[in-house]
Amino acid sequence: MNKIFADLQTSVFEAMSLLARETGAINLGQGFPDDPGPEDVRRKAAEAVLSGWNQYPPMMGLPELRRAVAAHYQRFQDVTLDPDSEVMVTSGATEAIADTLMALVEPGDEVVLFQPCYDAYLPLVRRAGGVARFVNLSPPRWRLTREALEAAFSPRTKAVLFNNPLNPAAVVFSDEDLALLAEFCVEHDAVAICDEVWEHVVFDGRRFKPLIGFPGMRERTVKIGSAGKIFSLTGWKVGFVMAAAPILRVIAKAHQFFTFTTPPNLQAAVAYGLGKDEAYFSGMRAGFQRSRDMFAAGLAQAGFRTLPSEATYFINIDLAASGIEEDDIGFCRRLVIEHKVAAIPVSAFYAQDPVTSVVRLCFAKRDDTLSSALANLEGVVAKAVA
Repeated sequence: MNKIFADLQTSVFEAMSLLARETGAINLGQGFPDDPGPEDVRRKAAEAVLSGWNQYPPMMGLPELRRAVAAHYQRFQDVTLDPDSEVMVTSGATEAIADTLMALVEPGDEVVLFQPCYDAYLPLVRRAGGVARFVNLSPPRWRLTREALEAAFSPRTKAVLFNNPLNPAAVVFSDEDLALLAEFCVEHDAVAICDEVWEHVVFDGRRFKPLIGFPGMRERTVKIGSAGKIFSLTGWKVGFVMAAAPILRVIAKAHQFFTFTTPPNLQAAVAYGLGKDEAYFSGMRAGFQRSRDMFAAGLAQAGFRTLPSEATYFINIDLAASGIEEDDIGFCRRLVIEHKVAAIPVSAFYAQDPVTSVVRLCFAKRDDTLSSALANLEGVVAKAVA
C-alpha cells in the first residue's frame, strides 16, 4: 500500500460524526447547511437530466459553464478570464487542488502550507512528491507575518497553497496580508494555489479580494472556486479552476486522468446559477450571518468566549479565554458524550505545533437545530470552571 495513505489515521471529522451517530448528538462538526439549496438551481439540474445531454461532456467543462464562470468573476471580483483557455470545470474543489498539485509539483519541490489548513492539503502535497513547509497562524486574528514567510520560503519553493477565507479560522485575510504574500510569491517565482471556495460566504459587508488581482499575481495564480459553497449544494461537487493558459493547460492534463468530466446536468444548472442577480448572493450571506449572530449570542450567554467569524459556516470557541482548562480534543470528546453536541478540535487542522485551545462549530443549520444545541451547552462553562 502507498504509505502516504495507508498510514493516515481516521480523520477527526469521521470520528466525531461516528460519535454523534452513536450518542444521538447534534452534529455541528461537519460543515454543510440544513437548507436544500436554491430551488430554481436544483430544478435546472433536474430539467437537464430529463431533456439535456447525459453523455460525456467536454473534458474542460461545458462551454456555457466556462463562459458563466468568466462572466461571474468579472462581475463580482473584476477578474478578466478567457473562458476558452483560462477556465476549467472539475468534480469539486478538492479535485481541482489535487489536479493542480500533480501538475505543478515535482519530487523535492517545496510547497508552503498555512496552518490551520484543510486536512486534504498535506497528503496531496506529499503524494505529488512535494515537501511541505508550514506557516503557523495564531488566534485571534490569524495574521501573516513577514518573519513567518521568510522562514517558510526558500529557493526550492514551487508553490503556496492558500485558503482564503480560511477554514477553520473563519477569517478573511486583509489587503496587507495578501500584498505581503504576493510579494513573496513574486520574489521566489512561486505559484499561488488559491483555495477560495468561501469567497461568497463573507459577512458584515466585506467584499472578497482574490490574490490573482494583486500586482505580479495574474500569471502565477491558480484560482479555485466551488459551486457547492456558492449555492449551499455541497454534495454536487462542481469546482472551477482559473489560471493563465500556460498553467491551466498542464492542470487540464492531470484532470483528464482523474475524473475527466463532471455531470453535465449539474454543470448546466451551475451555469444558470452563476448568472443570478445580486439579490441571491446578498440574501444568502444575510441568512448565514443571521444564523451566526443568533448562535454567537447564545454561546456568549452560555459563558463561551468566541473568536471573530468573518466568513464560512463556522464559529470558534476559545477554550482558554472561556476559562476551560482542557485541550480541544478532550473537550470535544466530552462535549459529544456528555452534552450531545459534536464539534471539531481545531488542532486537527495542524500537522505540527498545533493550537490546542480552539473548537470549531458549524452554524449553517436551522434555528431549531441551533437552539437545541445551545440548550445542551447551557452549564458547560459553569461546570468546567467550578
